[in-house]
Amino acid sequence: MTHPAFNIKKLILAGSAVFTLLAVPMVVNTVTGLDLGVISSAQAAEDGGAKKGSANKGGAKKGAANKGGQGKGSDKIFRAPVSGEEEDSDRPVWAGVKGGKSGGGGKPAGAGSKKGDLFGDMVVILRDSNGAPVLDPVTGLVQVIAYYYPTGSTTLVPLKDAAGNLVVIPYVGDELAKTVTIGTTTYEVYGAEVDLGRLSVARAPEKVLSHSLDEALTKLTATGVVIGLDAAGRVTVNGVAIDSPLENLALYDAYMTGTLPAALMTTLSTIKLNPAALLAAAADKTGDISVDTVVYMNSILGINVDPTNFTTYYNFDTYNYDRTTTWSTVKAEVLVKQEDGSFKVEEVNVYDTLFDTDGDGKGDNWSDPTPAVGDAGADDFATAADDYLTVIQFIHDNAVR
Repeated sequence: MTHPAFNIKKLILAGSAVFTLLAVPMVVNTVTGLDLGVISSAQAAEDGGAKKGSANKGGAKKGAANKGGQGKGSDKIFRAPVSGEEEDSDRPVWAGVKGGKSGGGGKPAGAGSKKGDLFGDMVVILRDSNGAPVLDPVTGLVQVIAYYYPTGSTTLVPLKDAAGNLVVIPYVGDELAKTVTIGTTTYEVYGAEVDLGRLSVARAPEKVLSHSLDEALTKLTATGVVIGLDAAGRVTVNGVAIDSPLENLALYDAYMTGTLPAALMTTLSTIKLNPAALLAAAADKTGDISVDTVVYMNSILGINVDPTNFTTYYNFDTYNYDRTTTWSTVKAEVLVKQEDGSFKVEEVNVYDTLFDTDGDGKGDNWSDPTPAVGDAGADDFATAADDYLTVIQFIHDNAVR
């Protein structure tokens, strides 16, 4: 997680030319009609990097199995980089280096301005339950969640006021303030960058994903193929999972925009494919998927019809995710380390192994702040995608070879 000098102007509504100094830092609960549990993926790192979607603040690290599994913690992306340390990512060469003004990345050669420029600065911001930015009523600007480094820590965490509410960074003219004072304490604050990892390939020329979609459709529409799902929710063709990140991203784009062949859409509906699994299969296995990740990706891909207009966003009203229903009966054969150091093939319950957040050996559901059908479910979709990513990584790391 880096904190470059973000150009917030790129995130301003068209016509919002007036910038006003906010005298005091704003707190999240000043926005009326919003559920604090869904407005920002900043809560993914709440209280020192606890995993988004955990039933409590002591949630198990992503991918950590009860029987010696090697886990990945969401605190990694909010950690200050150690000098000389290489980023732990399975991002392929074609995805480029990490973006952001301090990362030295930049858009791929040949990327159009729509994909390469408008989304150059992606930062964790205040969002409503559908994932759309909640604009400051005075300035019309997006509200950037304040992050800081606790004393002696190299991990960025969200700043909260005395009542436990998230704080947004005030503006000084058209720039974000560098400090925020809560009570008698002044904090140096930063905007937290949303690192897309290898999902950044979505910024590449359209022909890249178009070719990948053709490759995937060739497999999926061949005569006599049997299409199904594996234990991680990925699409399989004759029992073999489509694990190409590019093909999964292309399928995600086509699925969400309704441009897949009608017969294939019917088949995918019949096997109960969750499109969140497609996004997960396209992401870094050691990464995390948040509401910000989903919304930025939908804008880059054009799934949000007009990504420059904050009133036009993919509608998640009918999307609901229940972790228990999805995973409680799913089992997978993996290599499990034994007490003597050897490995043995065992069938494990995915739910109990990966989603035990209270240490009782049983899986736990996540607390859904928008449980009713008809409530916008951007948080549901993001949590589902992050959970699918958890399972994909676990099966990948512990696969029987």
